[in-house]
Amino acid sequence: MANVEPFIGSRAQKSFIAILVVQAIVVLVMISITFHFVAEYVDFDRSNYKTLPCYLALFIFAELFELVMAFDALRMRNVIQLAGILLFHMALIVFAAIQVHETRTALVTLPDCDGSVSFVNCGGAHTLFRKVEPFLIVTPCIIAASWLVMMWFVRTLYAEFGWAIFRVVGANPAMKTMYQFYQVMICLLKFDFFCFTGVTIQLLIVVLSDSSAEFGLTIAAIPVVLFLLIGAGLAVQREIKWLMTVSLILMLAAETYFYKLVRFYQPSSEQQYITTRATLTVFTIVAFILLLATFAIGLRCFSDFDKGLYKSKTHDAPLFRRKASATAHAGGYKDEPDQTETRLSIE
Repeated sequence: MANVEPFIGSRAQKSFIAILVVQAIVVLVMISITFHFVAEYVDFDRSNYKTLPCYLALFIFAELFELVMAFDALRMRNVIQLAGILLFHMALIVFAAIQVHETRTALVTLPDCDGSVSFVNCGGAHTLFRKVEPFLIVTPCIIAASWLVMMWFVRTLYAEFGWAIFRVVGANPAMKTMYQFYQVMICLLKFDFFCFTGVTIQLLIVVLSDSSAEFGLTIAAIPVVLFLLIGAGLAVQREIKWLMTVSLILMLAAETYFYKLVRFYQPSSEQQYITTRATLTVFTIVAFILLLATFAIGLRCFSDFDKGLYKSKTHDAPLFRRKASATAHAGGYKDEPDQTETRLSIE
């Protein structure tokens, strides 16, 4: 049997986390510099300048979320979640690239002029946009470079502990398939949380008037969606049929929340969303697709209830070390598994 490395005990695990930490620091520094330069000259209370506060808030949340997901994936030795992190990181590249366009849309209203006419609103040389443009371009480049390195270490991590990820359910192919769908479901719920929170953060920054109906609807949706995600996680984890049924129904109902996508392009609200529309559109579409995929996988997991998967799972800490204890007998010693050994958890 292959040796099992402890949590953050191997070079690959340490390197994977180090890459994410260094990348997060560099990216947040670039975004903070951009935010600082722009804040000196513009009023963020104006709707056409709200793209930068959205950008900063989302990337702070995204980097923290990615780090938590990475630690969780290594702690659980979850190869599926590591693959999800790679997809998430690739999405951050797209998001950072879109932000170059959105910042230009916010700052450049007079493209055929230079800084002598308007430092803030021109797109020529020696203007505000040209001052922050290098920092905006560096951000997706740093994320892309770290993504390539991450791919290498994910491959190494798969070789390190990929053999053990389905070990808890034995050699039964049907049980392994059920376990895979279970893990995909749990992973999707985590990314659903990020996408919903990301859309909500943007809407709350853009729609700052707490007296508006849209602000109220956005706030009201928060506890409903959190209940949906937590309930679905508990239901699939413990095979609670009634809760899973309610969660699946709420998932279908939550799809109607994406009517906001139409609002982004209505003439009456065009100016309000013009500089954040691209990001909001991408986040909303991705959230819609993820929730739809979660519903489909949820149906598959629901069909696997009462087929033995729940009994195969443990609720102990993840398996990072397996020990053997020598038990004394009259004629010598006999190696037996330690009754206190830590087993693999898939929660």
